[in-house]
Amino acid sequence: MKNILIALSVALSLLFCGFALANTAEEPSSANELMWTQVKDGAQGVTTSQGQAHNQLINTYDMRVFQLRSDLLAPAIMAALFGMIIVFVLFIKVNGISKLHGGFSGKMVHRWSKFDVSVHWLGAIPCLLLILTGLTLLAGRFFFQPYLGEGLWAGLINAAKLVHDYMAIPFMFGWLLMTVLWAKNQMPKMYDIKWMLYVGGYINFGPFKGKHPDAGFANAGEKLWFWTFALFGLVICASGMLLLFPNIFEPSRTLSLIALVLHSVSAIIITAFSIVHIFMATVMSEGGMECMVSGYCDENWATQHHNLWFDEIKENGTLTYKK
Repeated sequence: MKNILIALSVALSLLFCGFALANTAEEPSSANELMWTQVKDGAQGVTTSQGQAHNQLINTYDMRVFQLRSDLLAPAIMAALFGMIIVFVLFIKVNGISKLHGGFSGKMVHRWSKFDVSVHWLGAIPCLLLILTGLTLLAGRFFFQPYLGEGLWAGLINAAKLVHDYMAIPFMFGWLLMTVLWAKNQMPKMYDIKWMLYVGGYINFGPFKGKHPDAGFANAGEKLWFWTFALFGLVICASGMLLLFPNIFEPSRTLSLIALVLHSVSAIIITAFSIVHIFMATVMSEGGMECMVSGYCDENWATQHHNLWFDEIKENGTLTYKK
């Protein structure tokens, strides 16, 4: 009988310990769930930080922004870059390029100063690097990462982030100088309407063939590109400063997300226009690239594409040839 009582006592003790351990195991879990629920609901704590939302333990975001990034912005920047390249390649294959009707004259007309050429490349080179690294940062995880190893992807995304951050400042300087210095030659004129109607004379078939509408120092297409670059470049610079220097500007989380979306949308637009600009300068317009290499253009190119400007510099005596 005594042995039975001892066995029963041991069994009850073990059962009690089991219940106690079970309750002990459940308590932290319940406590953790309660704690994270409170944190997500905005429970505040104590910290020595003086920044915005310094007493909030974790950041909370509107998940619609991340859905917008993956569902719309990432595919859009891919289409802006690679889609526009494909469109232009097909267009040139069907239409051909805009050749100089009289061939190259051999006489080079001064068009841009060395300083202007330097300003152009100060903005252009960082812009290209920002487009490529921005493409990686915005869309890389959806289009590139699945096909790369983890080590390669980590190195690529880290390099893209560093280049993107360091190229931001020279781009801003280039954007500012181009906008301020070149705006006077980019004002819309009535003859720009006809230029747009005839697509600048770059169509080599149908009623557009052989048509070269009037253009001043800048044609309507160049003016459209300039003001697009000026406007959306401003948005990129302003939003980029907020994202690049959060410790200085201390934007709220809402403002940071808005800046991220505006930055991405503006980058997509500038990317698409940049592809058009690059193709027009390097491939589509025979002799056009020389302008931003040496600052001079062939006389036949000037009379064919910018006749009003060429007539103006002849009349006012500022026409200068390369010696």
